[in-house]
Amino acid sequence: MDWTALWLSLRLGAVTVLLLLPLGIWAGRVLAYRRFLGRTLVEAAVALPLVLPPTVLGYYLLVGFGVDAPLGRLWQSLAGRQLAFSFEGLVLASVIVNLPFAIQPIQRAFEAIPRAVREAAACCGMPPFAVLRRIELPLAWPGILTAMILSFAHTLGEFGVVLMVGGSIPGETRTVAIAIYDRVQALDEAGAGRMALLLVLISLATIALSFVLSRRMGRRLD
Repeated sequence: MDWTALWLSLRLGAVTVLLLLPLGIWAGRVLAYRRFLGRTLVEAAVALPLVLPPTVLGYYLLVGFGVDAPLGRLWQSLAGRQLAFSFEGLVLASVIVNLPFAIQPIQRAFEAIPRAVREAAACCGMPPFAVLRRIELPLAWPGILTAMILSFAHTLGEFGVVLMVGGSIPGETRTVAIAIYDRVQALDEAGAGRMALLLVLISLATIALSFVLSRRMGRRLD
């Protein structure tokens, strides 16, 4: 069992969720409530990672993270090392890949909040931030929780983009999904099977936990 790869995957998933949570709430709320020119195009761009082959998305991210690209050069000048084939590069790639898993459930949750509820809160004199904190976020919590769980679980199992952007550097970019692939390539079917089973169990437990918490939150709101 490659515990280093498992710990790296868990750390990558946790950091990805922490970064996506405020971004998902902001973007999901904007897409749910505001009508603006190009909104459909923005929604299509958010959903693009769902339909693009991971190798295609990984290739463009690898090019964008390279030292010949503006982002890659900026990171090189600030951090003193390249963005590609680094943990930081994996985090940024993971955030981009998981945008639809984070934004779409939150957007649907905000859309499900009756407009009359928000208008009544505003008529009572509540400022916009108070409406968000005391009315919208509690009602949208099941969607926010779903977004967090999906993003975390998808990060654990992501393979194509991780391989393209990070490669297989032990302790730096070698996630458990890459470790499974390496074991299969080395004809270590027993080791690959143990890691694959552990990944299945972690993903199953994570999703089951999200269902339990969503039901409890739903009963509390009722």
